Amino acid sequence: MNTATPASRTVPALYTCVIGHVRTTPRRYTLRHRTYLWLIDPDRPPVLPRPLRPLARFDARDHFGGTLPTIRAGLDAFLAARGVEPAGVRVTMLAHARVFGHVFNPLTLFWCRAPGGEPLCVVAEVHNTYGERHCYLLRPDDTHRASVDKDFHVSPFFPVDGAYTMRLPEPGERLALTVRLDQPGSGPFTATVRGERRPATVRTLVRAALRHPWSTAAVSLGIRLHGVRLLLRGLPVQPRPRHRPQEGVK
Repeated sequence: MNTATPASRTVPALYTCVIGHVRTTPRRYTLRHRTYLWLIDPDRPPVLPRPLRPLARFDARDHFGGTLPTIRAGLDAFLAARGVEPAGVRVTMLAHARVFGHVFNPLTLFWCRAPGGEPLCVVAEVHNTYGERHCYLLRPDDTHRASVDKDFHVSPFFPVDGAYTMRLPEPGERLALTVRLDQPGSGPFTATVRGERRPATVRTLVRAALRHPWSTAAVSLGIRLHGVRLLLRGLPVQPRPRHRPQEGVK
């Protein structure tokens, strides 16, 4: 297993991204969305000059149970509840920041490395548009792939069944993530994130914010608008199951 220190250990950083979704059944539908993401060390989140703080804030309320004082404390509680000793674990986190008080993270990723530097696990935190959260503890192989059963309602057009196959290499100069939903007899949905690393400077952040104003609200609104389009195309809506919070996750 590769234990070399990746470029992503130099954080914080910004990634200018293109997010793509491809649905193949029951009707083919594709979308592409440009945005930017932060890669940070949750133990040392970036502190911006006061005038720029509305453009990026990382709040513990937005992750895991939302009741602990820091994001890292929430991650540690999640890991400990699943038998992973969090002491000394080094973490990088990929997510949207709060922008003007709003955030929506369809997927937040935490790459966890043991104190010696070897990869330990990845935590994939999924949010849906109903305000619910669910986390998957993943153990990627040497090709950065992991599979896990789907057990959280995300889209009203897919039932809660099947499994995800994810390829989640820790970001370096480039970001290349793939999440594929597999269901019996088909792979009806694939999401990709492709991005390039940028230094987390004031100039870079301001430029990204001007190109993608209120980016997190745009993500949330875009998901809803595309949902309306799919509904108008006649996609059947699946029943929404009752959400059962995980330990440490609301």
